[in-house]
Amino acid sequence: MYTTLRFPVAAWRSACAACAALLLLGALAVGAPLQASVSATVPGVALERSVKAAFLYKFLGYAEFPASAFADATAPIVIGVLGADDMAAELARIVAGRTVNGRPLAVRSLKEGDAIAGVHLLFVAGNDGGRVGRILRAAGQQPLLLVTESDGGLQQGSVINFKIIDERVRFDVSLDAAERNNVKLSSRLLTVAHQVRKGVN
Repeated sequence: MYTTLRFPVAAWRSACAACAALLLLGALAVGAPLQASVSATVPGVALERSVKAAFLYKFLGYAEFPASAFADATAPIVIGVLGADDMAAELARIVAGRTVNGRPLAVRSLKEGDAIAGVHLLFVAGNDGGRVGRILRAAGQQPLLLVTESDGGLQQGSVINFKIIDERVRFDVSLDAAERNNVKLSSRLLTVAHQVRKGVN
């Protein structure tokens, strides 16, 4: 069963981007049940980016990376954002001072061609399927929770792909991609995904 969060339109109109992110975090705080959809009745890229940024932070609470993915016990979980500097800035505000599984969080704003070594969750903005393939080749064998927002994102190799359904942000999950990328996903995440796919090439 899916739960939809609804926020008053007037509140969204009067809030700045940072306040919007804080409202989302109040609903999506790690430790609370993950919400499968967020009402996005106020149109605009800024709101969509805020919702997706909150989800990225939330995903980390339901993903397990091997110990080899970190230099030591105090190393941060690194979130990379490729092709969306505004979203990287929003995400940096969201994760500031927070931890997941006892590790601090760091955000990197990336451009195509930048090294992704040491990145644990990578969000790839836009609808360029070829870009996803290039990133996966560059990542090699490093554990990577790859999140996209493109048409056919799972077929291109991503682990999680955002989609907009009835003006709500939803997401699909590929178990095969998670296994290939050496990332374990909690069953709690799978139960609230829009679709969970296995056998997607």
